[in-house]
Amino acid sequence: MKSNAIYQVSTLQALALGYTRPVATVKELLEHGDTGLGTFENVDGEMIILDGVCYQAKQDGSIESSDDEAGVPFAVAGFVSGGRSFNMGEMPNIDSIKTELTLKIEEDFGLNSIHIARIDGFFETIHARAGAPYRSQHVSLKDILSKTQKDFSFEKTYGTLVCVYYPDYMDGINASGWHMHFVSKDRKSGGHVFEVAMSSGECLLQKMDRIEIQLPREAAFDTYSLKEASNDEIAKVEQGNG
Repeated sequence: MKSNAIYQVSTLQALALGYTRPVATVKELLEHGDTGLGTFENVDGEMIILDGVCYQAKQDGSIESSDDEAGVPFAVAGFVSGGRSFNMGEMPNIDSIKTELTLKIEEDFGLNSIHIARIDGFFETIHARAGAPYRSQHVSLKDILSKTQKDFSFEKTYGTLVCVYYPDYMDGINASGWHMHFVSKDRKSGGHVFEVAMSSGECLLQKMDRIEIQLPREAAFDTYSLKEASNDEIAKVEQGNG
C-alpha cells in the first residue's frame, strides 16, 4: 500500500510564540509535496503551494512566486495525486465548506488522520489576509499580526482553496480542524482565508498516513516554552481576527 506522508516545518506552537526564523528553505519544502500552506521568515506574507509551485501572498493580496532559498519558519506540504475527487455545490460560507469536507473524511473513517485538499472552483466572495515582515524574537504571532496584518476581499473569481486538516489530538503541533489559503486562477492574488462563499467546485482530497516534522536546529528554539502557547489566541489568529 502506498504511504502518503505530510511534511511539516516546525510547530504551530513555536510560530505562535514568535519563532519566525527560517527552519527550512522553499526548495527543501517542495521536495516533500506539491500542495500545502504556511508562511515565510519573519511572517513575510502567506504561503500557498499548488502544483509544485510556492507562492507568496503579500500584504495587499497580490502574490508572486517565491524564491527557492526563501526561509520557512512554519509550513506543511504533501502530494495529493491519487486522492479522492468529488464535486461540491454552492457553499454559502467557510463553515459549510468545512462541514462538507469533514463529512467526506468521516465517511472514510478518517477523523483521526491528517488530510490535504484542493478545491478548484468559482468563488462569489473571499475574505482573506496577509502580513508584512516583522523581525522579532519572542514576540507572539498575535502581536505581530496586530501590527502587520491587512484584510482584503476578492469578488467573483476562479481559483483554488488549499485546505489542511489536523485532528484535535494534534492541536498545538498544528491547528486542529481545517486551515485554508487561496490562490486565484490567474495566480495574481491570494492569502489566508477566514471567510468564503463558493458557487461550485471540484475537490481533490488526500488522506495522509504519516507525518514528518522538521524541528528548528538552532539553540534558540529550546528557549521557548511551547506548552505556554494559547490555544484561544491560535484560534483567533486562525480566523483572521487575532
